Amino acid sequence: MIDTLLAVIAAPECANVIVPPASEQAMAYYKSGNALWLIQLLLSFIIPWLFLYTGFSGKLAKASKKWGKYWYPTIVIYLVLFILIYTLLSLPFDYYDDYVRQHDYNLSSQTLGRWFESYSKQTLVSIVSAAVFVWIFYYLIKKSPKRWWFYSSIASTAILFFMMFIQPIWIDPLFNDFGPMKNKELEEQILSLAHQAGISDGRVYEVNKSQDTNTLNAYVVGFGSTSRIVLWDTTIDKLPKDQIRFVMGHEMGHYVLHHVWWSMLYFAALSFAVFYLTYRFAHYFMKRYKKRFGFSDLANIASLPLLILITAVLMFIASPLSNAISRCMEHEADRFGLEITHDNQAAGEAFVFLQQQNLANPYPGKLFQFFRCTHPPLGERVAFCNSYCPWNQDQPLKYGKHFKTTSH
Repeated sequence: MIDTLLAVIAAPECANVIVPPASEQAMAYYKSGNALWLIQLLLSFIIPWLFLYTGFSGKLAKASKKWGKYWYPTIVIYLVLFILIYTLLSLPFDYYDDYVRQHDYNLSSQTLGRWFESYSKQTLVSIVSAAVFVWIFYYLIKKSPKRWWFYSSIASTAILFFMMFIQPIWIDPLFNDFGPMKNKELEEQILSLAHQAGISDGRVYEVNKSQDTNTLNAYVVGFGSTSRIVLWDTTIDKLPKDQIRFVMGHEMGHYVLHHVWWSMLYFAALSFAVFYLTYRFAHYFMKRYKKRFGFSDLANIASLPLLILITAVLMFIASPLSNAISRCMEHEADRFGLEITHDNQAAGEAFVFLQQQNLANPYPGKLFQFFRCTHPPLGERVAFCNSYCPWNQDQPLKYGKHFKTTSH
């Protein structure tokens, strides 16, 4: 504790950004969000269990086999019916959480028609994706009952690679309009920053999100030739240029530090553990409740809710570790953004603006951080901006080796 206090006292003042307390509206949004998150978590367990415990999944599989006759059509018919029923059961909650609540807090500008259009597209994408990929896992279960978990973990990683590769060019444009930045002066500044970061093929896209939301965001997406940095038009319209430069420096940090690839490696390792444990638990529950479930073979598509339920529980258990890794990457991206821009004041002010615009709680509770936080709390990020500037003492930069030039 004393060492921490001494470190804080010794830290240079690189900026003087004060974190305002969360407004009453922000705290109400924070508390209601926690309650809704818990409800959503329980629903993700309860709905698959109801499919199983009532025997409905087994009956649905029998009906699908009767209509489909052959193996693959049976799987597709079951998937279509399962996803549609699951969506209808989730619709009231999703409508309140994604539409009503966001409008109540003035965070959304989306029309009801556009919300339903987007929701329908998401459902359609889920159905198509399931029809294209789910059969692979059931084929592996059928062909290798004792090793399917191993092959499935490899297959799931390959599928995630593929989906992340095609997402920017095939999936994201279904929901929003992407294009080059309209502000050419700002684009030139961002490309200059990208050159400084050693990114020679930088692709920056502006997306029209103002028709859906009043919140701000930017992100890195894609692999290889489809990789790009995306800025919401709300971010461009509401943040000053110096703050946008830091935001882009942060996103370039993700790109240069290969955080997408590290995330994929973590997912690959996690998938091995999750698929193995799913394999063990699925056989246990299937043998114990096969009469109630209405099926006795894991290769039966009726087992899908069982696999989903076990996987959901295991992913929840792993979420604190996943969140901690994500927070670490976000912190290092913040460091990269500061080192490449040397503008701590702008960085801290950007976080404060994000806090106020997105109704964030800058100091969330420990349980919230443990189970929900994929980013460091905004209060901690501002404190880091206020204290981290090694260039002021002519100290080496952690990521200076990545920069083609440095500026003071």
